[in-house]
Amino acid sequence: MEKPTIILATSNGVGMGHLARASAVALALKEVANPIIVSMAGGIAEIPSFMGIRCEYIPGRDRMWMSREKWDVYLRDRLLALVEETGAKVLSFDGVVPYPGVIAAKNANPNLKLVWVRRGLWQKKPQRFILGLQSKMMDKIIEPGDIARAYDFGPTSKRKDSVLTSPVSLFRKEDAMSRDDARKALGLDLNRPAALVQLGTGEGDVNEKMTAALSGLLGWKDLQVILTKAPVDKDGKSLAPEGLDLKVARYFPLAKVLHAFDAGICATGYNGVHELLPAQVPTVFVSNIRGTDDQEARAKWCNDFGFALRADQADLSDITAKVKMLQDPDVRKRLSEKCAELPDTTGGQEIAAMLFKLAVEEKPVAVNTFTFRRLMAQDHINRGLRHVANLGLRRLALVFRYFFPHKNRQVIDQQPPVFGEQATSAELHPLIKSSTRFEHLISGASDTYRKRREEIAFTAYGKETVEIKTK
Repeated sequence: MEKPTIILATSNGVGMGHLARASAVALALKEVANPIIVSMAGGIAEIPSFMGIRCEYIPGRDRMWMSREKWDVYLRDRLLALVEETGAKVLSFDGVVPYPGVIAAKNANPNLKLVWVRRGLWQKKPQRFILGLQSKMMDKIIEPGDIARAYDFGPTSKRKDSVLTSPVSLFRKEDAMSRDDARKALGLDLNRPAALVQLGTGEGDVNEKMTAALSGLLGWKDLQVILTKAPVDKDGKSLAPEGLDLKVARYFPLAKVLHAFDAGICATGYNGVHELLPAQVPTVFVSNIRGTDDQEARAKWCNDFGFALRADQADLSDITAKVKMLQDPDVRKRLSEKCAELPDTTGGQEIAAMLFKLAVEEKPVAVNTFTFRRLMAQDHINRGLRHVANLGLRRLALVFRYFFPHKNRQVIDQQPPVFGEQATSAELHPLIKSSTRFEHLISGASDTYRKRREEIAFTAYGKETVEIKTK
């Protein structure tokens, strides 16, 4: 039997959770299907060379390369074109809110089976009000398990419309490198202690949390501090206190080298928790309260049951104090041994099996046109309400920016978009981050597909796309 093609789409979330889960599912699918990952997250640049599967980057609406209305159509047409090019039977979407363009793709192609991989532990944000309508447009809803699910009291926790799996993780005991091999891969000293820091930077309060966390590592003899991104603010000023041996290391997937670390300081996202703890890394969690993910609930569960330490994200002195506790070898031993009790993270394989069965056995759910129209109408209403609510904030912001202008404004390059089939992170990262509009194509794209993609870009960007660049 010919392998079915399954498209795994992800949104551009706060962290790498959506993309990491899709990657774990894709790895499990490779033997029986042709998985393709499409994502609005810049981290997709790491995927093709690591997994040997085809990927496409789709610029998210946050790039502001076109109006919101045009972007909804652009996303729909991008997905439909990819389905036609590859003969995909299933489109899986991992994200908090299935974009109108994703649902419109199912509406336009009734033979397409649409799956929503819907993480639990939601905060009570406005997105919850159209959960019912969104759910009715799906062939299947899958909830990736969460070790902290007992503390989930959010809007998805009482719903009966999803299938629950085990937790999903890129960490696999059988694939993880040994301590020494992992340290060699990262360029670390084999004999000195090492701590991993995975906290965001950007906004003022987030920067302060980074400084507070790093301060807790001061005094740890011979420590190597490894960060996944440089600890600097938007002006390039260092957020690290003097006296630490810092190293920025990029490795994908980080899950393979987690045995290199004696301790971790991390945000309490799905991805970090379900990689660090199964790897038995003693960890302090500092929650990020932005977005829909209820990181505080997850952190409290991990702390309450002894799997990790929770720092109060609103108290900088507590962050420093909790991180300092990791310097105690007895604390690290206790946390690491407790983590050995956690269940296996086999959710990726479970989701892969469901998607494969859906692709080869099950018929697509018939689209309810009335439900689709209600959902699109509600989306426009919600958008209008947000617009009205934001008007006052925008006016205040304009006054503020008049007196305190941005030093560096993002400029959208009005040159024709660049089309290309790049498949290495070294090629993809600069193109994704560039101000020049980038139209990424799956490797081996047909001439028909390329022509269709040029038509889609022309519609989205306007007349300046008549001249097509290739890189």
